[in-house]
Amino acid sequence: MASTSAPRSDAGASRIKSTASNLCYDNQSLLADIRKALTTMKEIGVSLERQHKTQMVNELEAELMELLKTYEECANLSSAIDTVGNSYRPTEQLTDFKSLLDKEMANAKRRSSSVPQVNQLLRQFREAIWNVHNSGQPMPGEEQEDIVMTSTQNILLNITCPLSGKPVIELSEPVRSMDCKHIYEKKAIMEYIRSKHGQSKCPMAACPKIVIAERVFCDPLLRIEIDESRSMNKQTERPNIIEDFTQESEEEDSD
Repeated sequence: MASTSAPRSDAGASRIKSTASNLCYDNQSLLADIRKALTTMKEIGVSLERQHKTQMVNELEAELMELLKTYEECANLSSAIDTVGNSYRPTEQLTDFKSLLDKEMANAKRRSSSVPQVNQLLRQFREAIWNVHNSGQPMPGEEQEDIVMTSTQNILLNITCPLSGKPVIELSEPVRSMDCKHIYEKKAIMEYIRSKHGQSKCPMAACPKIVIAERVFCDPLLRIEIDESRSMNKQTERPNIIEDFTQESEEEDSD
C-alpha cells in the first residue's frame, strides 16, 4: 500500500497545479480587460480636459482609482493561486484551500512590488491630463527630473530578450515566465531550456529563478503591456527636425 501513496500524492499535486494554472490564465484575461478599460478611461479623460470639463475629469479619476484597486486585488489573487498551486502537496488531512489562499493573499499585499504597475498607471492618467494644457511643464509639487524618469519608465520587467538581444517590443513571439516575469523570444527560450535538459536558471543576469517550458508562455496581459510600452516609447521619441532658414536669409539680404 505504501508504494502507491507517492504516485497518488503526485497525481493530486499535479491536478491542483493544473487547475491553479488555468485559474491564473483566466485571471490574466480579466486583468487584460481591466487594462483596456483603464486605457479607454485615460483617452476619455484627455478628451474631457480638452473641453475644460474639470469636474468630470476629477470624477473620472476617482472611478479610475477604484478600478485600480480591483486590478490590484485581481493581481494579488492571481499571485496567491499560483503560489498555492505550485507549493501544494496532498496530506492525509483535508486541505483548507481558503485558508491557504487567504494567507498567500496577505503575503501578496505585504509585498510592495506585487503590483508595480498600479501607481504607474495612475501616474500615466494624471500625466496625460496635465499634458493637455501644460505639455513640457512639471506637474505641481514635482521636479522636472521626476517627470522625465516616470515618463520613460518601462512597464515591462526587462526591455530586451536576454537570449536574442532584441527589444521586447520587437519580438515576433514574446513569452513570459510565470515565475520570474522575465520576457523572452519564444524560439530562443525554448531552445535554451532544451539545451539545459528541461530546467535551468533564467538567462536574465542575476535572476535565480528556474525556467520551465510549461510555465513560459504568452499570457493575455503580455501583449497589452508590450503595446503600452511601445506607445510610451513613441511618445518619448523626439524626431530630429532641421529647419530651413534659407528663404528667411534671402529675404533679409534683399531688404
